[in-house]
Amino acid sequence: MTFSATLDAPAPAVQTGTNHPILTERPDSEAGLHAAIRRYFHAHPDALRLWVPLDIVTTLGVGADAGLIQGVAAHPDTGVPHAWVDRRGFHQWSGSALTAARPIFPEILTPAGHPLRPRQPVGRVYERFDPQVQAVMSLRVIDRHADLDLFHDWMNQGRVAFFWELAKPKEELFDYLTKLEDDPHAYGLIGEIDGVPSAYFEAYWAMEDRLGPHYDADPYDHGWHALIGNAAHLGRVRTLAWFRTITHYLFLEDPRTRRVVGEPRASHVKMLRYAADCAFDKVKEFDFPHKRAALMVCERRRFFTEVGL
Repeated sequence: MTFSATLDAPAPAVQTGTNHPILTERPDSEAGLHAAIRRYFHAHPDALRLWVPLDIVTTLGVGADAGLIQGVAAHPDTGVPHAWVDRRGFHQWSGSALTAARPIFPEILTPAGHPLRPRQPVGRVYERFDPQVQAVMSLRVIDRHADLDLFHDWMNQGRVAFFWELAKPKEELFDYLTKLEDDPHAYGLIGEIDGVPSAYFEAYWAMEDRLGPHYDADPYDHGWHALIGNAAHLGRVRTLAWFRTITHYLFLEDPRTRRVVGEPRASHVKMLRYAADCAFDKVKEFDFPHKRAALMVCERRRFFTEVGL
């Protein structure tokens, strides 16, 4: 069953008349249980917890160590032991949005003192239904051949070129993407809304990035740069959805990531407001050769506590 198919299906059967809903649907597989829980949280954006009969969990062999089930306790209404899934815990589980979970790469230090990084992923890496936008937000790794025309068009838009300074011919942009593909510390992503290209991101490990020397970087701090290339997708609602999406993705990509960081222009007031609305704190301002920057930091705990997914 694909992610999109789970959204087309009706919300799962749940016991009503209680503030402590119990899943009554009987999934016949672990994937079916995943889908039912996902559909429930999509259909009930304010719900914080779903209780699952313990026999469903044991029959399907779903253990708490898998990350989907957060615990077992007596149900508040019935006193009968049930497994429970917390909305915030569910969204920290890789299966909530990653299309294929990346294995945790072993920590092997390089001569430079940072961990050896895994090869960048390929293809589609993330899908999540966003209740605020009422659409599927997805991310796929950029293809320097197939996406060159789109990348060229976006980078040569005036509002984008002002910040990215990549208003260049296709040949130069192809070389840029080729170098990025060979860079172990960063890679590019195309963001789509319901399958329509919308935005471009560059995900990076902050310790090896130009940002690293300007603060006490942890080896697993992740960062991102972004632009919305599709002018039809500009505006506060979709922009905030992209802030949530890329930050969520980077927290899921490696569970050792405790902070997601950024360095927008300190004068870019609108960007700083968006960041603040997605649980980023402005730590300080500092100078790059090309701009005065603001160090923005999002802590894992605060993100999953305060940001609605």
